[in-house]
Amino acid sequence: MLFKLAFRNMRKSVKDYTIYFLTLMFAVAVFYMFNSIESQKAMMKLSESSSEMVEMLVKTIDVVSVFIALVLGLLIVYANNFLIKRRKKEFGIYMTLGMGKMKISGMIILETIFVGIISLIIGLVAGIFLSQLMSVFVAKMFEADVTGYSFVFSANAFIKTCLYFAVMYFAAVLFSALSVSRYKLINLINANRKNETIKIKNPIVSVIVFLIACVMLGYAYWKVTADFDIVEFEIEFDLYLPIILGVVSTFMLFWSMSGFVLKMIMSSKKMYLRDTNVFVLKQLNNKINTTVVSMSLISLMLFMTISALSVSIAYKQYAENEFNKSAPVDVNILRVGQIFSEAKEIPEEYLQRMDTPILDDLKEKGFDEKQLKEYVDIPFYVYTDIEKFFGSDYEKIVNNSTIDMYIQSIEVVKLSNYNRLANLYGNPELSLKDNEYAIVSNMEVMDQYNDHVLQSGKILNLGGKDYQPAYSESQNGFVHMSLGNQNPCVFIVPDSCQFDRADIGYTLFAAKYNYQNDEEKSAIENNVNNIIEKFEIEKFEVQYEDEQDDIQDYYIFYGVISREELLTYTVRSAVILTFLAFYIGITFLITSAAILALKQLTESADNIQRYTILRKIGCDEKMINQSLFRQIGIFFILPLAIGCIHSIFGISFAVNNVLGSYQLIRTNELVTPILLTAVIIAVIYGSYFLATYFVSKNIIKEKR
Repeated sequence: MLFKLAFRNMRKSVKDYTIYFLTLMFAVAVFYMFNSIESQKAMMKLSESSSEMVEMLVKTIDVVSVFIALVLGLLIVYANNFLIKRRKKEFGIYMTLGMGKMKISGMIILETIFVGIISLIIGLVAGIFLSQLMSVFVAKMFEADVTGYSFVFSANAFIKTCLYFAVMYFAAVLFSALSVSRYKLINLINANRKNETIKIKNPIVSVIVFLIACVMLGYAYWKVTADFDIVEFEIEFDLYLPIILGVVSTFMLFWSMSGFVLKMIMSSKKMYLRDTNVFVLKQLNNKINTTVVSMSLISLMLFMTISALSVSIAYKQYAENEFNKSAPVDVNILRVGQIFSEAKEIPEEYLQRMDTPILDDLKEKGFDEKQLKEYVDIPFYVYTDIEKFFGSDYEKIVNNSTIDMYIQSIEVVKLSNYNRLANLYGNPELSLKDNEYAIVSNMEVMDQYNDHVLQSGKILNLGGKDYQPAYSESQNGFVHMSLGNQNPCVFIVPDSCQFDRADIGYTLFAAKYNYQNDEEKSAIENNVNNIIEKFEIEKFEVQYEDEQDDIQDYYIFYGVISREELLTYTVRSAVILTFLAFYIGITFLITSAAILALKQLTESADNIQRYTILRKIGCDEKMINQSLFRQIGIFFILPLAIGCIHSIFGISFAVNNVLGSYQLIRTNELVTPILLTAVIIAVIYGSYFLATYFVSKNIIKEKR
């Protein structure tokens, strides 16, 4: 009997609370999809670095999944709470007929199990099929070979999803059973007759709290944008304080909003008395009063969703767009000379090694030149008198941590060598007269100082000869590949400029490999890396005869930067960030929309009598539906609007002070990511809004 009753109630719940079931199914599907990446990796042919990044992604998702499970568990408990409240009168009738609280709790447990099993089965089926699309997406992001693709089932993700879901549902069952055990019969019987008290806050207090919240928010916004200094950043004050102020002021906004906004609208009799506005405002006032905490949390979750999706998409888009520009060849090899004390006498062996092409060094270790398609092997000289050259701007440069770490000295290269390198990289070539120089840079934050010295006509003295600027602005370009833009200032001088062999700071070897497929490319790359590992740091000593204790040391060491390495730590790291942002962001978005929808559906069921009264006083169905639409619309828009305002400053903080300080994202590159985020939110959030409206409309119609 209890089993049949629970099954019948479950079928009834499916009809009345479709959104709840769909949310659970979707949560299961998303959870399985993201946790099945490890099995998807097994059928892909990945490079070694890509494989390591996928493993890192899998481990990160394992950790994040615990947090996601907690969020979804709270959603299930929250949803069950509303469902139980909706059925108070039904439980009262059961108790009147002689059913004890233990049996009612048992019935609820059975219903919850039925719902969970159905949601789990359908969600897993959907997740298994959708994960096949995820496989294609993962393969594309990590440039994997999927020629051996086959249907993938992840037993690990299946077990993990079932386990996490079981734990979440166990908590929901306990909560539901405890809730019913605390109800009294008289309260259950009169549940539908008892109207919630509509509390109208003191308008003066509401206005004061509202203004204080606005001031606190304004200060928090200012603190993370205009007043934030990445150089003097103190996490305790500069980060924690704005976060705390943002959370508290969001709560204060929703607490004061009902009384404040209601009073403002009531002051306009024309608007207040129009159509069913009186009814709508009273309903909204009551809803906001009773959901201050949940509305605040939803607003903050939407803020995190919008910010995370926008910034991660922008970062990924930038990484993909800029990667080919910053890494146009397969490898950069640098041979660097390092002197640890003042030069007195330079060993000829050291000079010969620094003056030898790197390709010759590679050949000595067994490298075959046929493995190269194109290459450039050129020396770079070093200019160290930075303070004299930049003058009054020098202090600003060294006090900027973004610039200072990359400009301990300035690289100097002859024009013909630079043009060869620029041609290999696909960058514009330069032209100079015999008495001119140019500055090349790809670091925007440094360009203002470069342009200032060029426009002032700053003379550059090298090799006893003066050179004047050929251009009034620094030219966009770079000489070595790097993570981000790390070429702040490079001097380009005519070929006639005289340098000694001792002036060579390092030699750069840039090359494109000659290969037909990924296997050949990987083999060449491994060969180069193995050869470079054979080059130990070379030490050259000079012992002076007249100074037995004075030894001059010279060192030479090699470094290699590969395109594959940069790909791993730029594009693929951006992919991982985007994966996690989508995983967390979509979960937050679904949770927020589901809570709002469930709250509204319960309100609609509880307020059937009020809509009946509207019909009795002459309101037609069109007016009632418009009233319902406005209520639900405002109820959904309020937390989203505040979340959007928060995200404007959150995104600005991330771009200008975190990622922007390393020039990873520029403000004008946020348009597309923000629009894409808006589309995602419009589809998911908007779908919940429309579904809530249509289901609510059916609820109030069915009880006429």
